[in-house]
Amino acid sequence: MSLNNDKTALSHASTFEVDTRLKSWNLPLEQWLLAIGKTFGNIDGVCTSSMVFNEEGRILMVQRASTDSMPNKWEVPGGAVDIDDASILAGAARELMEEAGLKAKRFNYEVATGPDEKFGRLFMNSRRTRSFCRVVFDVDVESCEDVKLDPKEHQDFAWVMEDEVRKEKIGGRAIPITHVTMQALILEALGLRKEMGG
Repeated sequence: MSLNNDKTALSHASTFEVDTRLKSWNLPLEQWLLAIGKTFGNIDGVCTSSMVFNEEGRILMVQRASTDSMPNKWEVPGGAVDIDDASILAGAARELMEEAGLKAKRFNYEVATGPDEKFGRLFMNSRRTRSFCRVVFDVDVESCEDVKLDPKEHQDFAWVMEDEVRKEKIGGRAIPITHVTMQALILEALGLRKEMGG
């Protein structure tokens, strides 16, 4: 992404609304790691995922580039929070803009892998040298019409229904999801949206 686009993404990140339940995620990364992150154990950073729904109640999924890790697999937009992001939520908004070209309007609530699961799931990087806390948000965007992918990271996108996520298939086309945990998070997000009348 060009420097100009990065500045655009950062300026968009500060204009979203935040539900009061998410106040602990509206802190800068360093402050969060010192104040709250230690309750998770020894972690190196935070990664976010954004669950975005269109008016039909379908969730946005993006297909990883064939040249990236987990090539051709499907996931939702997200990535690592940077130390210079204004907050963890601002990092999530920046990643959403970078990966899907969508401007976050409101962060609604957290999504876990099920009703009895804790928020902020821990995971290790692929080399097992660093640990991260993954946090997943339900996010409203300004418009679902203008999805724009960074071809270095993603090659395709789709608005997907629950049964398509379960089957990992849209019509006859396979959409293998990056990990069983990602699939569980997406299914939980779809269920929560349904419960809330969205």
